[in-house]
Amino acid sequence: METIPDIIRGFRAADGEVLRIAGAEAEPFAAVDPRHLRVEAAAGASARIVVLHTAPDVSSLTLTLAEGAQLELTELFTAEAFAEVSVKQAARSRCRLTTALLSSANASYRIDLDGADAENELGGVFLAAGEEHCVLKLHTAHNVADCRSDSYVKGVAGGQAVGEFCGMVYVAPDAQRTDARQQSRNILLSRTARITTQPQLEIYADDVKCSHGATVGQMDAEAILYMRQRGLSEAQARRLQIEGFVGDVVTRCGIEPLCGAILERAAAKIETL
Repeated sequence: METIPDIIRGFRAADGEVLRIAGAEAEPFAAVDPRHLRVEAAAGASARIVVLHTAPDVSSLTLTLAEGAQLELTELFTAEAFAEVSVKQAARSRCRLTTALLSSANASYRIDLDGADAENELGGVFLAAGEEHCVLKLHTAHNVADCRSDSYVKGVAGGQAVGEFCGMVYVAPDAQRTDARQQSRNILLSRTARITTQPQLEIYADDVKCSHGATVGQMDAEAILYMRQRGLSEAQARRLQIEGFVGDVVTRCGIEPLCGAILERAAAKIETL
């Protein structure tokens, strides 16, 4: 299977600090270790963008979606980068975000739904081993009525690693008929690993459908026993369970070769947990 850098080299380079999307772009764009990148999608435009962090740098990324625009961002961390991502969505825009932290990293997402019928979906996963520290922050603001958001973040920590998720869904006073969901699920693989999770709601409208939840626990002992009864070793059973847990998020990425490469990279990381 091709490596992630090999796959990305086949995409169009997002050169410079501003990437303007005017129409429907079939071929994905890619940026490696961008310091500053602004993506502007015109009304009705669509594109897929991949951002790869391979160096311990600080970066900022801004996505601006005009009316009816559609953007899909896949962000992968293989080094201790600090990244801030801002998403601003106009009416009837659609944005899907997939983020994977396979190293110590700090990723912060600020999403503003500013136009009616805007929709945002975020799937995130972090794998922390040894003494790594992964942080994922998310603030989703429903600033107008009739918008939807769905965030699903999973974390796995082993050794003495630390994972953190902090999520906030804000619903403005006039943002009636908001539909917002936020879920955080996490697995600890050792007694010394630690994951903290803080999904929060701040609601000022009364006609809304909002939910949030969080779990931090151990691996599914019954599932491991079931697999061992069918000939797998305990290590194989544990690895398959974690791969399935992580793969549920990674496969949301809409670029098939890239999904496979990320899963392969994640499987290698799982071996160190």
